[in-house]
Amino acid sequence: MSTDSARFGFGKNWEDYIKKHFSEERVEISRKHLLSFLKLDDLKGKYFLDIGCGSGLHSLAALRSGAERIYGFDYDADSVATTRKLKEFAGNPSHWEVRQGSILDKEFLRTIEPADVVYSWGVLHHTGSMWEAMDNTVGLGTKGSLYYIALYDYEIHVDPTPEFWLDVKQRYNKSSEWGKRKMELWYIWRFTLHGTILALPLLLVQVFGYKRLRGMAFYNDVKDWLGGWPMEFAKRADVKKWAEKHGLEMLTMKTGEANTEYLFKRL
Repeated sequence: MSTDSARFGFGKNWEDYIKKHFSEERVEISRKHLLSFLKLDDLKGKYFLDIGCGSGLHSLAALRSGAERIYGFDYDADSVATTRKLKEFAGNPSHWEVRQGSILDKEFLRTIEPADVVYSWGVLHHTGSMWEAMDNTVGLGTKGSLYYIALYDYEIHVDPTPEFWLDVKQRYNKSSEWGKRKMELWYIWRFTLHGTILALPLLLVQVFGYKRLRGMAFYNDVKDWLGGWPMEFAKRADVKKWAEKHGLEMLTMKTGEANTEYLFKRL
């Protein structure tokens, strides 16, 4: 679907996020969101697998939730390096492992033991082969495992359409640094301020309160949205069919944002 040369620098963006925004408050927000969606009080006695660990924030949240073991991996070397920095910050716990690898690399996946909680938030649709990545994810759990997966939702993006955004993402990655800044400002003006300076107070409220969304940061998410390529959208009906095919029971589905969150249990 795409080549590495056309990929967005996910890891560089996460490195910038950690450098500018990391705090214990954000870890706690991430921890509470994680446990709330999983409907668990903690992760004691559980092995947590973080597919596409990105900034490492959610692996750290799993650590703070009492996970017995954490294994995070990412295709992007910068994401791996950033996650390892957070691991060092946490005191280099021996039960937290960080590796570079791809969810599309079956040989690599054979080295990973099945986990109790398989977590992949906003990752599988960026692999260039989403359904293959999702199929491979199933094998990383076992009977009774929970799968917490978030995917860009096709149904949410009606105006503009998913096709519009796929074109934007490709143009963004082909642009110069100045061109990217212009597109970021265009996005904020059109889709956050809705073309009026009168919405500026609401924008400021959103920016300063943005960390409530899993501990994330507004501008890093803008760059991730515009630049996130390769990219695919998932239709909810297709996700449900995929789950049924693999013997996964859907426990929860949460919509309302660009990503729809799914919680499955392997039967």
